[in-house]
Amino acid sequence: PVWPLLGTPMEDPAMANRPAMVVKIDNHPSARPQAGINQADIIFEENVEKLTRYAAVFHSEGSDPVGPIRSGRFQDINLLGSLNKPMFCWSGGNYRVTKAINASDFVNVGYSASKGKGGYFRSKDFKAPHNLFARTTDLWKLAKEDAGPPPQQFTYRTDSDAKPATSVAVDGAKVHMYNVRVYWKWDAASGNFLRFTENTKRVLEPHMADDGHVNTKNVVVLYVTYVKSKADRKSPNAITVGKGTGYVLTDGGLIAVNWERPNRKVPFVLTDANGAVVRMTPGRTWVEVA
Repeated sequence: PVWPLLGTPMEDPAMANRPAMVVKIDNHPSARPQAGINQADIIFEENVEKLTRYAAVFHSEGSDPVGPIRSGRFQDINLLGSLNKPMFCWSGGNYRVTKAINASDFVNVGYSASKGKGGYFRSKDFKAPHNLFARTTDLWKLAKEDAGPPPQQFTYRTDSDAKPATSVAVDGAKVHMYNVRVYWKWDAASGNFLRFTENTKRVLEPHMADDGHVNTKNVVVLYVTYVKSKADRKSPNAITVGKGTGYVLTDGGLIAVNWERPNRKVPFVLTDANGAVVRMTPGRTWVEVA
């Protein structure tokens, strides 16, 4: 058996049936270094007002603590709908967003909904509002009895799979998000892409988490349309159902892809120029919703 969100061997089958947990993590400069982003199986980086925010998906392992935790967005409901009723950890939201989250199939384990449980606390090392943390060990105790694991979200390579002919060797790639310029640099020694960000002087700086350099095996760039949200007119709303284009960075190569998703309940299907489903390296994946 393998972890569905990683494609790697499952060392602890006792944890196989727990649900996926999504934690909304702050990406404001005052929120760094974040805790838990190198432990998440998948991270979705989404545009919010003038910055980005992370939807970190935990399943194979957790993080005590995790954060800083910030508010959710209306776009999270569609973006994360294929994770099979995930637990949703967030600091809260406006009335319309809260109503939409509660009406969805998400299990709300947010700061207010958890009613003092979930291991939430304010860190003295950060200033408000960038100081709310929680513990995934406590959050998973709030899972519903009938909760099930997430389905596989991507297709992974086996040892016998060769690189696709459409893969082009790269040193890395820049991705432009809202006021966040990211550079993913290929590190052959570790087999990971390392995350750097540009500061105001356009100087690349390593993006550090509480346990070291932010890294991932795969980077998926999905080009989507952002529109005004009906639930929160101040926030952009990513259209993540339908069709689009993008790129996959995996094993030191870049692959141009088309993505397709008929509804929010199913994962993104990524195909290359030949129409073949793209197989990624087993391990953690970072998705740029660009």
